[in-house]
Amino acid sequence: MTTGIPGVDLAVVWCGVVATVGGALGLLYRASRGARRLAARLGDLADDWQGTPARPGVSARPGVMQRLDAIEQQLAAVEHELHPNSGASLRDAVDRVDARTRRIADE
Repeated sequence: MTTGIPGVDLAVVWCGVVATVGGALGLLYRASRGARRLAARLGDLADDWQGTPARPGVSARPGVMQRLDAIEQQLAAVEHELHPNSGASLRDAVDRVDARTRRIADE
């Protein structure tokens, strides 16, 4: 369908092209928003996994493997206290107190 005026027909066609391209770009922007959020979250996950170095005003954050190593060392220290060993563990101290209490109760 034409108006018979070539300038108006050309302007209508170009307006349609601009609207179509603008709409397509808007849809692509909306569709890519989820992908951009996912990429940002994956970046945060990578930073948390690897840790971040110190920078001015912000202290360093250790990565997951460094934190797991620290937890394992703490757990080993606690476990050392729960089993009888050379006499210096908490378990040995409890056993000594228990033995003394039995002796006092038997008297």
